[in-house]
Amino acid sequence: MDEPLVRIVRGTPTAEELAALVGVLLPRLRPAASPAPAPRSRWRASALPATRLRPAAGAWRASGLPHR
Repeated sequence: MDEPLVRIVRGTPTAEELAALVGVLLPRLRPAASPAPAPRSRWRASALPATRLRPAAGAWRASGLPHR
């Protein structure tokens, strides 16, 4: 049999006080969820090159030219 996570040893808390206690403790007992990935910004994506540049002759010049 599992032991209770919380045991009241003194006093008689009201239902509201117990609910507040559970509300505080429950998020701390759960494992942390991984954060959702941030949505990709269209502004940032517009600054990234459309194609991967590869090292080759003239690649430095091609990096500054507009993409077609």
